[in-house]
Amino acid sequence: MELGFAFAKKQGYGDLEKTVSSTERVECIYRLLIECKQITPLAIDQEDGVNMKHKLVLWITRLLPPDHELLQ
Repeated sequence: MELGFAFAKKQGYGDLEKTVSSTERVECIYRLLIECKQITPLAIDQEDGVNMKHKLVLWITRLLPPDHELLQ
């Protein structure tokens, strides 16, 4: 989530309110990444929290160096 928030800030978006639920934060970052063409969108019938989180994980793994501890 931190990488998603950092990306949003670099794109000129403000901080997400702390009152926003984690589900809404995932969706906000997911939609931003689609808008910026960083990820491909899910099919409409597959847009749920689990699949959006999975897309975010795939995006993050592409950004990490191959020897990063999170990839082990």
